[in-house]
Amino acid sequence: MLPVMLRNSWFPTVFDDFLSSDLMPHTGSTAPAVNVKEDETAYTMEVAAPGIKKEYCRVNVNEDGSLHIAIENKLEHKEEDKKSHFLRREFSYSNYEQSYTLPDDVDAKNISAKVDNGILTVVLPKLKKEEKKIAYNVDVK
Repeated sequence: MLPVMLRNSWFPTVFDDFLSSDLMPHTGSTAPAVNVKEDETAYTMEVAAPGIKKEYCRVNVNEDGSLHIAIENKLEHKEEDKKSHFLRREFSYSNYEQSYTLPDDVDAKNISAKVDNGILTVVLPKLKKEEKKIAYNVDVK
């Protein structure tokens, strides 16, 4: 007899709701991991894209002022060895598209991107803050 997990009515279904993918637009697909760092001069996004070539990445700022990142998987069909075949094949890459709302202090005209060692790095430079010198009187008591 195979072990079967039974749903107990007394066990909360919070985890079921949290782990459910019903609201995900692409069921069965996963989004790449994204790191975002900030320093005094810029925000830096790192998107995990193993094996991807720079020709397959598109980064732009759309008319709404949002950062749009698209990674297309261009599969190259190769002749497989006729003497062997896959018993299991799990390597798969799918297309990825995501738009991000940019912070108000990003200089959108100077955004840069590069692909290196399977990481798409997008640098979002911050606008330089202009310090205004304000003259004011101090009350003498």
